[in-house]
Amino acid sequence: MASLLVIGGSGFFGKSIADAYARQLFASWGIERLLLVARSVTALAKNHPELVTQGVELIDLDIAQTSQLPWADYVIHAAASTDARKYRMMPEVEKANLIAATKNFCRLAPHDLVGSRIVYTSSGAVYGTQDPSQPQFPEDMSLNGSIAALVENKRDYALAKRESELMIARLGRRGMDVSIARCFTFVGPYLPRNQHFAVGNFLDQGFSGQAISVKASSPVVRSYLYADDLVIWLMNLVMRATPVCPIWNIGSPEAIKIQDLAMLIAERFGVSVDTLLPQSKNPIDYYVPSVDRALAAGMKYLKLGEVIDQTIKRIYALNKQFSP
Repeated sequence: MASLLVIGGSGFFGKSIADAYARQLFASWGIERLLLVARSVTALAKNHPELVTQGVELIDLDIAQTSQLPWADYVIHAAASTDARKYRMMPEVEKANLIAATKNFCRLAPHDLVGSRIVYTSSGAVYGTQDPSQPQFPEDMSLNGSIAALVENKRDYALAKRESELMIARLGRRGMDVSIARCFTFVGPYLPRNQHFAVGNFLDQGFSGQAISVKASSPVVRSYLYADDLVIWLMNLVMRATPVCPIWNIGSPEAIKIQDLAMLIAERFGVSVDTLLPQSKNPIDYYVPSVDRALAAGMKYLKLGEVIDQTIKRIYALNKQFSP
């Protein structure tokens, strides 16, 4: 019987992992025990009881303050706030919190996680701004520049993730099996639909029968990996963790303009699309990964149309107030 520890178990990643576990997506890895850790993860039992299935353990624990980590065969470290509002309001505080959580994890891991395989979820934000001449970020892209052009809240987040990656790599030099997942954009039934995620907001408007509003004044291009694929890719990266600390991009290479994404979702709900602001002449905000490394290792992904369909189907099934 194998065990999986998820640090950051109450966020989108943690919920998506618990959802996949409940549907037996971890069977091929022999995982029969799932430990979800977060500051108030026990609230899942009340708010999302469908995620607390047999073999799931909820452990309230602040990764930045704890003096001990529960042991597991595999570890997915996904503890970090991705709420852009917090980084806009308190950028230095959020940056410090993220770094403190990673630093404390790295202090404890050599003693508490001996023999574990670990993947740390970083972010594609570490690459900085994307050059339109290079429409996909490769893993071997230099991190020495391009971050200054990011808006302040994204810059602080990216700097914190860069520093955290260095700390995780040092665990590898101490002989631990680690890897880094640079994560891009995702969609699935547990993605927040009331935050800064455009696709989440579009889905929320569609479920409410409202016209879908596109508020981006600059050209924006994104790609979206389905939550189940995210979970499977993370497990593949855990299994490939070594002291060398390999780095992998996680995301879909299927780029789409935000306006086209809005139309795609609007078609599913039979609503219109309102583009509230005209397109400016600013450079394209392009955030799409190269995942050639993952594809060469056998990882696969759903195409965007099916991703949207599957997400809508699962949300209908999980939320009784909606009716298809």
